[in-house]
Amino acid sequence: MTPLSTPGATIPRGSHVDYDAIVIGAGFGGIYMLHKLRNELGLTVRAYDRASGVGGTWHWNRYPGALSDTEGFVYRYSFDRELLQDYDWSTRYLKQTDILAYLEHVVDRFDLARDIQLDTGITAAVFDEDTNSWTVTTDRGETVTATYVVTALGLLSKINMPDIPGIDTFAGEIIHTGAWPEEHDLRGKRVGVIGNGSTGQQVISAIAPEAEHLTVFMRTPQYSVPAGDRAMSPEEVSAIKRDYDSIWDQVRNSVVAFGFEESTVPAMSVSEEERQRVFQENWDIGGGFRFMFGTFCDIATDPAANEAAASFIRSKISEIVEDPEKARILTPTDLYARRPLCANHYYETFNRDNVSVADIKAHPIVEITPDGLRTADGRTHELDVLVLATGFDAVDGNYLAMDLRGRGGRSINEAWAEGPASYLGTSTAGFPNLFMILGPNGPFTNLPPSIETQVEWIGTLVAEAQERGTAVEASTEAERAWTETCRTIADMTLFPRVDSWIFGANIPGKTQTVMFYMGGLANYRAQLAEVADDGFRGFEFTEVPVEAAA
Repeated sequence: MTPLSTPGATIPRGSHVDYDAIVIGAGFGGIYMLHKLRNELGLTVRAYDRASGVGGTWHWNRYPGALSDTEGFVYRYSFDRELLQDYDWSTRYLKQTDILAYLEHVVDRFDLARDIQLDTGITAAVFDEDTNSWTVTTDRGETVTATYVVTALGLLSKINMPDIPGIDTFAGEIIHTGAWPEEHDLRGKRVGVIGNGSTGQQVISAIAPEAEHLTVFMRTPQYSVPAGDRAMSPEEVSAIKRDYDSIWDQVRNSVVAFGFEESTVPAMSVSEEERQRVFQENWDIGGGFRFMFGTFCDIATDPAANEAAASFIRSKISEIVEDPEKARILTPTDLYARRPLCANHYYETFNRDNVSVADIKAHPIVEITPDGLRTADGRTHELDVLVLATGFDAVDGNYLAMDLRGRGGRSINEAWAEGPASYLGTSTAGFPNLFMILGPNGPFTNLPPSIETQVEWIGTLVAEAQERGTAVEASTEAERAWTETCRTIADMTLFPRVDSWIFGANIPGKTQTVMFYMGGLANYRAQLAEVADDGFRGFEFTEVPVEAAA
């Protein structure tokens, strides 16, 4: 791969800004945004990333077992037909190394490396109303200016470190899954894992065979189904490539954009025998989103349908996990209404003699000691390594950690004091020419198709502002209306009825609020088209001062 730009490279200077646009982040969103703005719109662009390589989430999440739980044939870009045909894959799901190699290939293919500056974090971005431009400061002490700023910070990138008493006293090693060392050997070690979301389940299944002993600290068990990962033959890959036009048409016109046909059948409209058949069929195929949205159309909205699915998964846990006490601790009793999960051999892992599970709902963690974790029953679980699969301060975490200021010097922390908000998931009121990829209240879907949709929308807005010679921002009224739309749709589902990172519940003290548009990708794309057709309804275009445009 071509070496990427290094800190301190010469900054080209324009008439009043250093760049037309600055992109923050070099993952799926930042890479495509750079291509869109530079290669397609002809703007001068600089992308920054604090990592030592591109990839975003897939640079950082190198923990054992890391993979996307979206099938690989739609966990990629669709904007370039030749890229779709040229790039191959060999398994149903893509591992972290596969995804990273793919993104590096895309950077090479479109000659993006020369405009990406790595090992450089952004500490501040401040809007100057006199010049209608942004001043951006890096952690290297550089200051650059741009007309537009696009944040491609990632939904899940600011790690959540739990505040456990005594955490600094542990004599062993503490590793967060979002900052995994490039090389690490757990063989022969006593390992503990806190967290059993998607990451937790993947890492638990992966490290159990190599650890001397693995203790899983379980507070809130989650529903999970098999991933169904398997090898893909060259013939299967070729068949998919031949059908990509219809595949991507289906994805863009679907709800969750995972590449399968979503059910239109209510669960309670069929017999119990038929429900069990459908659940079993999809259990055997594998895939968390498929199980929730491909079995029946109302698992996420109807309590009876939800309980039918939940009861099926609970029966599978009882059937698979041989130790009754382990099965009890692993069995959820609440709604099946968090982000749907899947993993390879997750429940089977607990049948291993070297894997135990501690019920920290009954006996909470009291403190971390030099030797391990002490729980409320007085027991010390002796450990050499503690793995924190405790997730992220999702959606707005990285925004609030930055000194981001819009009109009147108002910070994003002030603007989002009652919870993060946006118009269409891409713009926020009072922050002109600032665009967000996967900002608050964007679509709850397979991410690459949503990212592409938003990048293309941002490109359209930038082109419109360029043509008009104006700055562009969301109106306060449009932002409020969009937030209410997202809240209304979310309340039509069962998701708000359980504590989940989807609503910020995993971060102590964080305001729980709607953070996703749950109306589906097809409806979201229709909303964008309607806004554009109505003269970009909800956006305000402000004349740029003559001296700023000169």
